Amino acid sequence: MRYIQTSYITGLRNMDNRSTSSLRRRRKALLRKLPEIEEILKGSLIERYKRCGKPGCKCAHGPGHGPKYYLSISRSGQRPQMDYVPQEYLGQVQEYLANHRLMREILNEVSQINQELLRRRENL
Repeated sequence: MRYIQTSYITGLRNMDNRSTSSLRRRRKALLRKLPEIEEILKGSLIERYKRCGKPGCKCAHGPGHGPKYYLSISRSGQRPQMDYVPQEYLGQVQEYLANHRLMREILNEVSQINQELLRRRENL
């Protein structure tokens, strides 16, 4: 099993050295980068190879049939749910998962900016 993941690292290194106006400009720029809400998917993509169980099949001594892709979604207190992703949807699923990660990173950075503005006693 292999987890497929990419990362979009955003973030302000040292907000103390940035002016209030530059923080606000950065916040506006981040909000323009938010992906479309309908193009969001939470979860992880898992690549698997399976053995069919036929004694003469090449998968008995090799890596198995595949790759096959599954969307894994974890919910609190429950086992992860695994849904098969057909090959024709793989690209779209990867894009939507990346959009979810990007949105979380953008929202975290916007929150950091807002916390800094609040710390400075500036209008949010």
